Amino acid sequence: MPNLSPAESPLVGQNDFGKHAKPLSQPSSAAKRIKWLWIALISTIIVALALGLGLGLGLGLKHHNSAAASSSSTPGNGSMGVVGTQNSTAFFLNPSMINEPPTTRNYNFVLEERTGALDGVSKGMLVVNGVFPGPTIEVNQGDRVIVNVTNKMPNSTAVHWHGLFQRGTNYYDGTRGVTQCGIPPGESMVYNFTLDNYVGTTWWHSHYETQYSDGISGAFIVHTPTEQVPAYDEDLVIQMSDLYHMWSGAVLNYYFTPGGIAGVPGNEPIPDGGTINGIGQYGASNSSFFNFTLEANKTYRLRLINTGSFVNMQFSIDNHVLTVVEADGTAVQPFQVNSLWLTVAQRYSVLVTTNQTAGAYWMRAGLDTSSFNYPSPNTQTEVRGVIRYGTSDPNAMPNTALLTNPPTLPAGSPGPMAVDSTALAPANVTAAPNATFTSYVTVSMQYPAGQDYLGEFLAFVNSTSWAPLMNTTTLFSHTGSNLVDSSATFNDSQLITTIDEVNVVQLEVDNLDDSDHPFHLHGHKFWVMDIGVGRYQGGAFNNTNPMMRDTFVIPAYSHAIIRFVADNPGFWVFHCHIAWHMAAGLLYTFNILPSQSANFQIPQYMIDQCTMSS
Repeated sequence: MPNLSPAESPLVGQNDFGKHAKPLSQPSSAAKRIKWLWIALISTIIVALALGLGLGLGLGLKHHNSAAASSSSTPGNGSMGVVGTQNSTAFFLNPSMINEPPTTRNYNFVLEERTGALDGVSKGMLVVNGVFPGPTIEVNQGDRVIVNVTNKMPNSTAVHWHGLFQRGTNYYDGTRGVTQCGIPPGESMVYNFTLDNYVGTTWWHSHYETQYSDGISGAFIVHTPTEQVPAYDEDLVIQMSDLYHMWSGAVLNYYFTPGGIAGVPGNEPIPDGGTINGIGQYGASNSSFFNFTLEANKTYRLRLINTGSFVNMQFSIDNHVLTVVEADGTAVQPFQVNSLWLTVAQRYSVLVTTNQTAGAYWMRAGLDTSSFNYPSPNTQTEVRGVIRYGTSDPNAMPNTALLTNPPTLPAGSPGPMAVDSTALAPANVTAAPNATFTSYVTVSMQYPAGQDYLGEFLAFVNSTSWAPLMNTTTLFSHTGSNLVDSSATFNDSQLITTIDEVNVVQLEVDNLDDSDHPFHLHGHKFWVMDIGVGRYQGGAFNNTNPMMRDTFVIPAYSHAIIRFVADNPGFWVFHCHIAWHMAAGLLYTFNILPSQSANFQIPQYMIDQCTMSS
C-alpha cells in the first residue's frame, strides 16, 4: 500500500509554526526589536486609515502568483453600469420541474465590471448578467448543462461549478492554472457537462485569483424526486456573504502588508459587513433588507449558502426552529436547531414552518467575530433580512427594537449548531470503505526560507506554496503524470499526488497554523473520518455512518482525516476556501488516473486561450 509517512513531509519537525511564531530568517536581537517597533507603528497607522476611511488600499505589493491583479485596484468611473439586486421571486425554486425527464438546459453568462452599493456604500464589483448574486442555475439530476460565458472584464476569468463531479469533463471544472488558463478579455467559452450523481445545494463562482470576492457567484441547485429529505411545500435559496468595500486585489495587497496587518503576519483582512441575497446594511448608510413574503402554516426548505471570502456566518430566524436536512449535497438525518454556522463555501438545507403569530420576523446572518485578529469597530457584524406571513400588509416589518435585543426561544428549544457539528449524519447510513492509499500533509502559514517580515507571509502544504502555471495548466501539461502512485513538487509551486489506479485515499492533514481552514475537494465527496486536537498520532476511527460532504473545517492546531474514492480521472485540487489563504498558496493537487485523463478531448480553443490569458 503506498504511504506517505510523516517523516517524508519536508516541513515536519522543521518549520511547523503558525502565524505568531518566529520567521525562518531572523535579524539580530537589537535590530529585530527596532524593526518590529517601526513595522508595528506603520501597520497601526495603516489599519487606522483603512478602518477610518474605508479606502481601497492598494499598497503596490505583488504576490508570487499575481493574485493582487485579480481586478482593478480602484473602482471604475461613472461610465460603468450599476449592479442590480434580484427580486425575491428570483430565489423561489420551481418544484414542478423535479419530475421532468433529463434535458439540456442552456444559460448565457456575461461577466463585466459594475458599480454596486449592496449595503449603501458604493464599490466596484465584477458581476454576471448585471446582478449580485448571479443567476441561479436550477436543474435535475441527469440534465446536460451548457453555459456560454462571455468575458467583458479587463482580466481573464474562469468559472468553477463547486461540488459537481465533472466526471469525464475535468477540463470544465473551471480552476485557473489547473484545468484551464482562463477566458481572456473579450473572449467566450462554453462549459458543457452532464450531471451524474450530484443532488442537492451548491453554487458556482469564479476560480480565477480572488475574483469571486468581487461578486462572481450564484446558486446551483440539482433536484431529484428520490432525495432523502422530509416533505416541504416550497423551496428557497438564501446566499450569505461577507462584504469588503475595497476591490479584492486591494484587500489582498492589504493582507500582504509588510509585517502583517496590525503588525502580525497572516492577520486576515476583516470585512466591512455582509449581505443576504445581495442586500446588507452598513451603519446609517442603508435601511434596505432582503425580504420574503411567505404563506402561513407551510413548510419551506431554505437552501443556505455561504458564498463569502473569509468568515463563518450564523443563520437564524427570530422565534423559529430550523430543521437541518442537507449538508453539501448529502441528505442528513433531520435534527432541530435555533441557528447554525456555515463556514465559507458550505451549504445547508433547513426546513422552517410558518406557524408562529402572523407578522414579520428578522432573518439574521451574523459574522464570526472570533476570527477578527485586530480591532474593527466599524464592521457591521450582523446582516438582517425579513420574512413575513399571515399579514395583509405587504410591507410589514419586524420590531426594530429587536435588532439590539433579539428574542429567545422558549425553554427546552434546541440550541445552535456549531460548524461541522457531530450531529450531522447521512440519512443513507453507510460506513466508509477501507483505505488502500494514504497521503499525509501539513498545513502552515509562514515566511518562505530566507525571507523575513518584509516579504510575503505565504501558505504551504508541506514545503510547497501553490502558484498557477503560466500559459498552461497542470492538466494541459500533464504535470506529475510520470509519477506512479506517489507525490512530488514541480516548478517549486505544484505539490501533486498522482494515483493511477482506483484507490480509496485516506488523506491525513495536520494543521500547524493558528487559524481554522475550511477545505474543499474538487470532483469528489469525502467521508470525514476524524477531527481532533493536535497532530495526528494514528489510531482507530469511529466508522459508523461518518458524514460525507465536500467542504469542512480543520481547526487551528488540529488534525483531520478524510477518505474518498479516487476513481474520477483528472486534476482535482484540495484547497482552503478562504480567498486570502488560497491566494497565498494554500492548495494541493490530486492527479487521478492520468492514463485515462490523457485521452480527454480538450477543446482546442481552451488550449489556445492560454496564450491570451492575463
